[in-house]
Amino acid sequence: MDLLSAAYGGATSDEEDDEPPSSPPVATALTSFAPPPVKRPRWEYQPYLPPPSSFPQPPLQAKAAPPPTSSASGRYVSKRECALLAASRAPVDAASHLPPQTTAEVDSSVGSITDSNLRADILHSLRCQPKPGSSKSLPSKLSVSLNGHTKAINCIAWSPTHAHLLTSAGMDHTVHVWNVWDKGNTTARVLKHHTAAVKDVRWSPHSLSLLSGGLDCSVQLIDVVEGKVIKVFKEDQAVEVIKFNPSNPNLFLSGGSNGSLRLWDIRSGLVTKEFHRSLGTILDIEFSADGRQFISSTDTTRSNISENTIIVWDVLRQVPLSNQVYTEAFTCPCVRYHPHEASFVVQSNGNYIAIFSSRPPFKLNKYMRFEGHGVWGFPIKCNFSLNGRELASGSSDGSIYFFDYKSARLLWKIEAFKEACTDVVYHPIIPNVIASCSWAGEISIFE
Repeated sequence: MDLLSAAYGGATSDEEDDEPPSSPPVATALTSFAPPPVKRPRWEYQPYLPPPSSFPQPPLQAKAAPPPTSSASGRYVSKRECALLAASRAPVDAASHLPPQTTAEVDSSVGSITDSNLRADILHSLRCQPKPGSSKSLPSKLSVSLNGHTKAINCIAWSPTHAHLLTSAGMDHTVHVWNVWDKGNTTARVLKHHTAAVKDVRWSPHSLSLLSGGLDCSVQLIDVVEGKVIKVFKEDQAVEVIKFNPSNPNLFLSGGSNGSLRLWDIRSGLVTKEFHRSLGTILDIEFSADGRQFISSTDTTRSNISENTIIVWDVLRQVPLSNQVYTEAFTCPCVRYHPHEASFVVQSNGNYIAIFSSRPPFKLNKYMRFEGHGVWGFPIKCNFSLNGRELASGSSDGSIYFFDYKSARLLWKIEAFKEACTDVVYHPIIPNVIASCSWAGEISIFE
């Protein structure tokens, strides 16, 4: 009896191993903004519930697994122990934190990404590459309308290497690549590699590849030509914004719903730096031209600590240089460095754009601001012209507003959409061309 007791006394019950798994958390879908009322509503971010996963870190040295216990010793082996023994015999792969290369789902009705079928005047302008500031006229005429998204568009971006291509990220889980002036099919690619809304998309500085991040807690690198997912960077938060480091195209920065800021290396797929501070949702990030500093904009409506709204960071030391840049009780959906001067601007939910010095102590210009447009809780973005003389901004009323940078005077207004205009981007080569997108899923190109 003692032998039988020793053999079966420590065994676990199979009924304990077969408990049904608890149901996974259900992520709530983001709802579209209602039209702005007369009184400005309090902006509330709707959190996304990420799956219980962690972002990859450099792999630790694997420890030797204990020798498996032989089943011939007479001891009863439960189902749980069998599973553990099977897992211990599996080989350890140092790159197992990265998923295998997959193919993004590409719509069958795609067109060409080449410039062989462009309008003659556009092709001439792209090849001549006029100098910034050579045109004094502002965009005013609707040139191209692009339709394909079924929900709101969060951002758009011109390709720096193939300037006839434009990409867009939408709430409909898709990334579109547009051959804007193609005389045949302007839809070049429809990529459906994300399983939730795509919040940001960026072109690689030196190749035909895209980096996109979304509410499915992932950043994905896509080969546009082949339509393949090159690499997936898994996060433990919904990804709100991504930016390449201008001094090193192999590095990019991501910010998300948990307030985490991480610098990734594309080559290894690992996090090289993490910037720690008790922050809310990251709304926007912007690198300085030399890549040594970046600015983060944070949602502080839940913590009521307004000094953390705008923070200037030192990339190398991973510390904030200043966290008392903007102390007003408004969130800021967009920050942009001036292309030539030592300043940056911040789009505020107070329905104005503020100007700051980019040198310590990063003082606010209290005597000048850009105003007249509306934000009202929408993720409205703004951007500088190539020469930095004009600043263009979207607006909650669907218009594009053009301001003179030196005087903050309103120069021009284009009524582009019926719903909010969420992003405006100047063309990287042709100075009087600007792309814009709307909360209704439309894209308009003005010349």
